[in-house]
Amino acid sequence: MRAVLQRVSRAEVRAGGQILGKIGGGFVVLLGVAQGDTEADAARLADKTLGIRVFADSAGKMNCALATVGGELLVVSQFTLLADTDSGRRPSFTRAAAPDEARHLYEHFLSLVRKDNLKVETGEFGATMEVELVNDGPVTIILDSRAS
Repeated sequence: MRAVLQRVSRAEVRAGGQILGKIGGGFVVLLGVAQGDTEADAARLADKTLGIRVFADSAGKMNCALATVGGELLVVSQFTLLADTDSGRRPSFTRAAAPDEARHLYEHFLSLVRKDNLKVETGEFGATMEVELVNDGPVTIILDSRAS
């Protein structure tokens, strides 16, 4: 699994002109599920997402995790994170999991991050969406469940 975390001061996701999810400060999580990913991959990324310390402490240092600062999550499925761009100009998405498998692991990830009683908003799995955000910092972190 891959996740792109963007620390934001606010964000929202829309589909068909309707707002599906909206948060204040926290993370936008763009989440891609690869073939062969498991619930353990989802757990690893959920733990990293909730525990990564990139929010400012009282001294202005990136030393706090999401819950410490009362942050929120906006999680959006994004299979294009698994794009293979090694050859040609048109990306291949064959590394991405099949939709049913991806939906299961996306929903499992959501169930794990919701256990911390944070505000968690989402897009609509598989839909064409518009994500609007204000990147705070900017801070953008890439997580991969298969990286050591």
